[in-house]
Amino acid sequence: MRHGIVLFTSDRGISPAAAARAAEAAGFDTFHVPEHTHIPVKREAPHPRTGDSSLPDDRYLRTLDPWVALATAASVTTRIRLATAVALPVESDPITLAKTIASLDHLSAGRVTLGVGFGWNVDELADHGVPGGKRRTVLREYLEAMRALWTQDEASYEGEFVSFGASWAWPKPAQAHIPVIVGAGGTEKTFRWIAKSADGWLTTPGDTDIEDKARRLREIWREAGRAGEPEISALGVRPDPENLAKLEAAGVTETIFGLPDRSPDEVEAWLQRLAGKLSLPAGSR
Repeated sequence: MRHGIVLFTSDRGISPAAAARAAEAAGFDTFHVPEHTHIPVKREAPHPRTGDSSLPDDRYLRTLDPWVALATAASVTTRIRLATAVALPVESDPITLAKTIASLDHLSAGRVTLGVGFGWNVDELADHGVPGGKRRTVLREYLEAMRALWTQDEASYEGEFVSFGASWAWPKPAQAHIPVIVGAGGTEKTFRWIAKSADGWLTTPGDTDIEDKARRLREIWREAGRAGEPEISALGVRPDPENLAKLEAAGVTETIFGLPDRSPDEVEAWLQRLAGKLSLPAGSR
């Protein structure tokens, strides 16, 4: 089971490059960042954690662009994977976003994992012209269109929300297949969407009974005729050995721990302490 960290990026505190470099040195496998283009002041969408329009953290208002953040991280690391937890692809132009992700994967020697969300903040989506009731359809089309641009010499796509004729688009990603992980509540609807259109599931802080949900995801995965096993990333779990062993036995492939919003020195010390609790290889620290 791999171990990753997520930095809730903002225009204060430790930079993504410094955090990724420290995480790599401490032996972590993946560095994640989130995405919000903006937060409308007046909203009807409740936050999943607060249950109303209030936000649990003011960094929602201050998040850095995830692809710029990961590009800075790529320039100072060599091994750690570069991921989003989560990005909101439907808030970008799919052709431009495909180019951005392919360029990052090319320049980082194939280290990108695309964590995506449907978008809890439907008011934010509305400002990008995305109908809240169609957000899953829009995301599916975006992913299909981007995969076409990543893999086909002359790519084209025809959908309800994305459409373009035969086109050339290079560079292609260094990876033959960029993994797509969906961050959403562990429901039957989500798992069936994943089995059709993605490579795995990223839990939310509200998910409980991860073991039972992981089992159900694997059942749906097999029913859909998918080979192998889905990736399962558990967010915000306890780092004690008993809990980690239970998650690994349940099929969890990665745990993700959130970095504290503190000074660079404090964050780096925190990473070293967590790496020790997880018994990460001492040679990498």
